[in-house]
Amino acid sequence: MDIKVLGPGCKKCGTLTEATKKAVEELAIDAKVEKIDDMVKILSYGVMSTPALVINEKVVVSGKVPSVSEIKELIEKA
Repeated sequence: MDIKVLGPGCKKCGTLTEATKKAVEELAIDAKVEKIDDMVKILSYGVMSTPALVINEKVVVSGKVPSVSEIKELIEKA
């Protein structure tokens, strides 16, 4: 599973990255969590507000930081 956190490096982006890593750890799945801060790459996903969460190349959250349990649900649906 490929998971990306999109954001320029703001506090919310860091919070989402850590929450996503915790969700992956709690689910005990094989997933790579990658932080993307390149604005050209972020815009290529059509994201206008960060942070954003991308699971398997699909944007699932944009403009907010979901809880760890919400992230786990999103991962399980993907």
